[in-house]
Amino acid sequence: MQLTTKGRYAVTAMLDLASNNTSKPITLDIISQRQNISLSYLEQLFAKLRKASLVKSVRGPGGGYLLDAQAKDISLTQIIEAVDENIDLRRCKGMNGCNNGRQCISHQLWCEVSEQIRTFLNDKTLQMVIDNHDINLNKGL
Repeated sequence: MQLTTKGRYAVTAMLDLASNNTSKPITLDIISQRQNISLSYLEQLFAKLRKASLVKSVRGPGGGYLLDAQAKDISLTQIIEAVDENIDLRRCKGMNGCNNGRQCISHQLWCEVSEQIRTFLNDKTLQMVIDNHDINLNKGL
């Protein structure tokens, strides 16, 4: 798995949206400023997040984005996959042809590690990450 800035920024932006979740839409400009992420990059990410039904857009004055589900129902895996990130450590990406057309000696190892990562990220929701951050913030960590 190569989690690029695309996946990290998508999760960060979604966490921002979820942690500031009100009934009012939040503009990408505000998220951009708060998280120090390029506005044009956020626009690309949110187009994919909207297509995956993770956010919804509100047009017009006072428009912006809202979560399309509750933060407790959106997993990190959903976000990462929505922006076309791949949670797979195998060089062959599951095609079993990583060693001159044959399965490499470490194929099964990377299958298991990839599944562990996928399970970990799938078990974490936006709300869980926000709650954990708030707990650590209150502890002074």
